[in-house]
Amino acid sequence: MNTDRTVREIMTTELVTVSPERPAKDIQALFRENEFHHIPVVDEGKRLVGIISKEDIFKLAYVLSLQTTGETYSRKEYNTLKAEDIMTRYPVTLDPDDTIGLAADIFLANKFHALPIVEDGELQGIVTTHDLLGFGFSEAVAAKTEEAYEE
Repeated sequence: MNTDRTVREIMTTELVTVSPERPAKDIQALFRENEFHHIPVVDEGKRLVGIISKEDIFKLAYVLSLQTTGETYSRKEYNTLKAEDIMTRYPVTLDPDDTIGLAADIFLANKFHALPIVEDGELQGIVTTHDLLGFGFSEAVAAKTEEAYEE
């Protein structure tokens, strides 16, 4: 895998984002209705202010179940929460011209699986461990196909 290529080449640019005021129940519905596992939180100017993972939603539900006395109270408490209450603030970000190798190093050194891509303060895309696997696999298949063709 050519790790010197830029994350711009593999990042997802068609993003679903939410505002900091978006209710947690709406975010849970977005995760339920889509295949993605991370949602960037942006202000009106597309400036990244946080990120929410599907795991954050699961943890929230678990913590509420421990802190409250019943399902009705947990649901009421949950319904008062917004994106800004559950998001990870100040996530690690990359620039579109950073390398795929740098993204891989960051993923390997940490326990998260998505990196927002920010340029000039504005969210441009997101790179996930899945994107890296897809890129690495497609390069390996292309190399094997080329090698077989040459033989």
